[in-house]
Amino acid sequence: MPEINQPRSGSLGFSPRKKAKRIYSTISTYPKSADAKPLAFMGYKAGMTHLHAVSEKAKSPKFGQEIQIPVTIIECPPMKVAGIRLYSQSKGRYGINALAETWAKNLNKELARKIILPKTADKKALKAKETDDKTKEADGKANQPEDADFGIKKMEQLLKDADELRLIVYTQPKQAKIKKTPELGEIGVGGSIEEAFNYAKDMLGKEINASDVFSEGEFLDVKAVTKGKGFQGPVKRWGITIQRPKATKKRRHIGSVGPWHPAKILWTVPMAGQMGFFNRTELNKKLIKIGEDGKEITPKGGLVKYGEVNSKYVLVAGSVPGPKKRLIALRKAIRHPKVDFLKIGEITNISTSSQQGV
Repeated sequence: MPEINQPRSGSLGFSPRKKAKRIYSTISTYPKSADAKPLAFMGYKAGMTHLHAVSEKAKSPKFGQEIQIPVTIIECPPMKVAGIRLYSQSKGRYGINALAETWAKNLNKELARKIILPKTADKKALKAKETDDKTKEADGKANQPEDADFGIKKMEQLLKDADELRLIVYTQPKQAKIKKTPELGEIGVGGSIEEAFNYAKDMLGKEINASDVFSEGEFLDVKAVTKGKGFQGPVKRWGITIQRPKATKKRRHIGSVGPWHPAKILWTVPMAGQMGFFNRTELNKKLIKIGEDGKEITPKGGLVKYGEVNSKYVLVAGSVPGPKKRLIALRKAIRHPKVDFLKIGEITNISTSSQQGV
């Protein structure tokens, strides 16, 4: 009989398929940017709809005609800057090293339950400062702005040793009327280290909007944790073929786990295990629209399993990983496409037809 050769079943492109450590993703790599502004933003996935726009792609057969585009609605209430952190690129055992950080004073009360803020100065330093202030008050030379923030001064001294600056931000789900606690994360800042520090210093304790980071028509990278599907067998998890009816014992399993020699099971063998709830990054998703009022794109009766869009939002072409209400990280494109494959002009209509019963 001829030798039977068959390609392996299932893609190893995302192996090992490990469960994510937490329910939202972190961004570790950012594109280079000359502008001193944030390079990422976070929002909540609300659902999908579609819109109609005029195609402006010259060589397309649909040029000048109205086309339909599926879009994902991501609700983006303003994020608040909780702190600033400086990093050095001299990699140690656990990656880049944190040099210094400082925190804003007007933090959300709900956020205080999730984190323990570091002490800005020890007791001896505080006592010395109080004694010095009392002496200055007696002399009439008290100068409050100079001694207001120990963290900023320390960071200014370490600025020459720093290679990267990131903002510590947290979301405000209450503005979107979502019953979640604020999520804390880091976002990078573009420009030189001095420009980034000056921008971060001014934004400490203030809000950042999606329109401050992105502009309509640009490409984004989307990072999120996919839907969790629990423990699944090899047919659903890897897409292997179901065996014939006369197969021994079982049909929804692999025929052999490996040869007699070498007598070991390779990691490439498709087996049952965790499926879903993985960290995934999708590159070059086009940002179609940045909106201020979410009610203008909310379908009649609200979005299924989400409800109404109450705050600011963005429309991203195509689908996005994760279920409704999951936090989605949006980053400026790190591998920007050379050609705009979805060049559109005026948006003629955004569908707000009811999705109930879909």
